[in-house]
Amino acid sequence: MFSFFRKKAPPAAPAPPAVAAPSPVVAPPAVVPPALAPDVTPASAAAIAPAAAPAIAPAAAAPPARSGWFSRLSQGLRKTGGSIAQVFTGTRIDEALYEELESALLMADTGVPATQFLLADLRRRVKEARATDPAAVKGLLADAIADLLAPLQKPLVIGGEGREGPTVIMVAGVNGAGKTTSIGKLTRHLAQADCKVLLAAADTFRAAAREQLAVWADRNRVEIVAQAGGDPAAVSFDAVTAGRARGCDVVIADTAGRLPTQPHLMEELKKIRRTIAKAQDGAPHEVLLVVDGNTGQNALAQVKAFDDAIQLTGLVVTKLDGTAKGGVLAAIARWGAQRAGGPVPVYFIGIGEKLEDLQTFDAREFARALLD
Repeated sequence: MFSFFRKKAPPAAPAPPAVAAPSPVVAPPAVVPPALAPDVTPASAAAIAPAAAPAIAPAAAAPPARSGWFSRLSQGLRKTGGSIAQVFTGTRIDEALYEELESALLMADTGVPATQFLLADLRRRVKEARATDPAAVKGLLADAIADLLAPLQKPLVIGGEGREGPTVIMVAGVNGAGKTTSIGKLTRHLAQADCKVLLAAADTFRAAAREQLAVWADRNRVEIVAQAGGDPAAVSFDAVTAGRARGCDVVIADTAGRLPTQPHLMEELKKIRRTIAKAQDGAPHEVLLVVDGNTGQNALAQVKAFDDAIQLTGLVVTKLDGTAKGGVLAAIARWGAQRAGGPVPVYFIGIGEKLEDLQTFDAREFARALLD
């Protein structure tokens, strides 16, 4: 289902002698208790190491393909795309069509800069193609949206060339955006792809956050570093250190949900980022922000504020199935085109609660589904 990572090349090992018969189904490893104290001793860490071996079995089922994803995406984006597609039901291409399209794009929270850019680009495409049919203009708009969103499409790379230690991912977001649930889904896909994952419960602010992440750790049979009432930065440091000691491929730090308008909480995020960097050179390798697609232009404001504080490297946009404001992706793309460090990629989009409802972002697929 996911093709977003590149595993580190395993060390070459001599081929074992011919085996008389393939071994039967490997019994699942003993489940490690989800809430491990951060000061786990090396002995207990060594006891955990064999748990990764059964994942190499060739008979293991591959992650399911994106079957049915486009139809579910089209259905999820219907609230956003319905009013836009309605513009092209007429028979004439005139100023009234462009004015109606402008209103529809603004209502979808595309924002003024992105709307003006799309309209200018569409007029150029219509002129070059000499289109006379509104249905053809609709197809040209899909192309314009796809080209605008294309810089946001980028794979999440796990285990870069020459990288020592785990890939460390720091995840932030406001309360209710679906941050911890997205971490759980991402962890499942990583685990299915034979990545050894360690979770860090660095959200010590919300009472149930540690328990919620522990449930996902238990479901996915991955380890978790947690500490009741501990300092979030200290938990993150311990998790990265433990991840390096245990040979993990990925360490994901779940931080406390907070509003970007609360300076003291944003300062805490900066502290977590600095502390992770002390635990491993070059970390965090990814700083992701989870935003709720229902918030429209407010999502863009969140991206800007969090980027200023912790220098974002990627986004996860959730709940696009319940909003008519999915046009905010175009607003994010237009802002990213003018950002000094280039666009912040959208690694994943979510359209539901199921595991398969979190998928990698494809710009052309999104544009087609929007106007389908």
